[in-house]
Amino acid sequence: MKSIATLTMNPTIDVSYDVGKVRHTHKMRTDNEHYAPGGGGINVARVFVRLGGNARCYYLSGGATGPALDGLIDLHQLVRTRIPIEGPTRIAADILEHDTGKEFRFTPAGPHVSEAEWGRCLDLLAEADCDVMVMSGSLPPGVPTDFYARVTRLLAPRGIEMVLDTSGEALATGIAQGDLLLVKPSIGELAQYTGRTLDNLEEIGSAAMDIVATGKARLVAVTMGHEGALLAKAGGTTYLPALKIDAASAVGAGDSFVAAMVHALCQGDDDLTAFRIGLAAGSAAVLRAGTDLARPADIERLLRMVEPA
Repeated sequence: MKSIATLTMNPTIDVSYDVGKVRHTHKMRTDNEHYAPGGGGINVARVFVRLGGNARCYYLSGGATGPALDGLIDLHQLVRTRIPIEGPTRIAADILEHDTGKEFRFTPAGPHVSEAEWGRCLDLLAEADCDVMVMSGSLPPGVPTDFYARVTRLLAPRGIEMVLDTSGEALATGIAQGDLLLVKPSIGELAQYTGRTLDNLEEIGSAAMDIVATGKARLVAVTMGHEGALLAKAGGTTYLPALKIDAASAVGAGDSFVAAMVHALCQGDDDLTAFRIGLAAGSAAVLRAGTDLARPADIERLLRMVEPA
């Protein structure tokens, strides 16, 4: 089994509550309060370790909230390398309204990160000891948009396989750098990357195959929410429809997808099997409200519902 490291440049303390009804001005009493370490790479590591793998988390942490994030990561028994910053770690809130079943999500932009701080991060990453590096999540203010491309230039020549899950300019520059094992955009992120609307599977598949055909990534997995997912690889594309489940949350589906697909690849499963497991994990993550992410028993159960690839 290959080992992974994950990079989270803009981590969060994820807090979730339930409330009867969301009303402006009024004080609303909540219940079912939960706190969890969050952000793309940390979420990926949480699920990857649940599945039996080994993962190290590289992440930024600072301010009065930084120690709280560190403690939450320790509670999840994740191996960690903390890059200290001055700005406070952000806190994201997920609110479930019982009256309507609707979910409300509030996510700050994150702290400003200085050049010295993100430079220190690159110095630590240069010493990373892993088989696969998963670069996941947004970049906080102050970090250059080509940061993930810089990490790839640093690690890919050492034979470390690179996985990218981000959006906007960070996605564009990361793909332009290439040397990626896997890139996982959502349908919206892929459309933004291409600069055009992608109205059907043919257009989605063509856009994903362009990335593969130019040698930028070996695999492109496009997640499409309730419309399923599409995988592009040498030889063509494969589409899997979404599973018919009652979704209670949207939190962590993409991260769970990445974690499970990368875990399957790391244990030697073929690309299409890994893709099917990724879809099952993404579906498992949304079964319950809050920030718990995918659980192995749910992934195993839902995998039996995934169509053969």
